[in-house]
Amino acid sequence: MADNGSMPSEPDWGALERQIKVRFKERSLLHQAAVHRSFLHEHPELDWESYERLEYLGDAFLDWVVADELFVRCPTYSEGDLTRARAALVRGETLAAVASSIGLGEYLFLGQGEEASGGRARRSNLAAALEAVLAAVLLDRGPRTARQLVLRWLGPRMDVLDAGGAPRDAKSALQEAVQSRGLPLPAYQVLEERGPSHARHYRVSVSVDGASVGEGSGGRKSEAEQAAAAAALHHLRDDQA
Repeated sequence: MADNGSMPSEPDWGALERQIKVRFKERSLLHQAAVHRSFLHEHPELDWESYERLEYLGDAFLDWVVADELFVRCPTYSEGDLTRARAALVRGETLAAVASSIGLGEYLFLGQGEEASGGRARRSNLAAALEAVLAAVLLDRGPRTARQLVLRWLGPRMDVLDAGGAPRDAKSALQEAVQSRGLPLPAYQVLEERGPSHARHYRVSVSVDGASVGEGSGGRKSEAEQAAAAAALHHLRDDQA
């Protein structure tokens, strides 16, 4: 939500809860997970805290869940394979794609400068905010719910790990998933392109056999396509559940 120098309006937290399939007891934690440091620099009068402490906790919990899940799922992997797989799953690019697939950037409280420079689609911001949201879930609903959230976000990528321990990118994974079902190849369409040349923002949809199965956004068209593919993988995974 863009800041115009006055008190910003609250976003639709219920919509975000529906996206992540978690209902908060204390929404103040979800609110904190969306506050970028730049916003507080411009609003020192607010008694708010940025998402940085939550990011720290979410990062540590994410690492543990992914390491534990890979250890169980991949009994033939060497230490090196496990390390490569974990690194690929928790890297900023992957987390930013997940964040884009749930539209997390639209919920961020950003300073005017950060907003103007494309901060809402910036990979580092999205990845950090996603980890903060995870920590908020951990604190509000406990480790079981937080773990389930990690697996919803990253489970599809774990399902397509290659023999060397590295997950294929979301677009490749989606293509393989639909082909295995005898469906035509995914088709991508740009729904929206906005912003100045130095801070473009793309919103892309992906459809399979004529039906929309995911949307994503990003600062580059390729990032938006990857985010849409990740959302589609979540959709297909939920259909199988």
